[in-house]
Amino acid sequence: MRVGLALLAAKYTNKIPYRFRGKYRIVKKPSMDDLFKMKQDFEREEQNMLILRHPYLTLEQSYGYMKDMYPESRKQNFLEKVRAENRQKFQKEITIVERLCHMRVTEAWD
Repeated sequence: MRVGLALLAAKYTNKIPYRFRGKYRIVKKPSMDDLFKMKQDFEREEQNMLILRHPYLTLEQSYGYMKDMYPESRKQNFLEKVRAENRQKFQKEITIVERLCHMRVTEAWD
């Protein structure tokens, strides 16, 4: 409804609303502000690439720098705890008797 009104208004004012998609799209021409923003984006990208090419620490220096904060034994204890919980929940051995126990209402046969 609203698109129809916009097109109808455009018909009587001899202005076509901007269409940026489709086969008959109308593309805006770039302004100086757009070019300035694009230049800033390129400069920012170049700074990021420079930082990535020349990191502050080498791989040898950065390896194991958090070891003092998180001891290995604490991590192992946590993993063992999680694995034990998962085994308890999901890896129980269920026998046929346990599966069919709901069918046993009474012990006596009629």
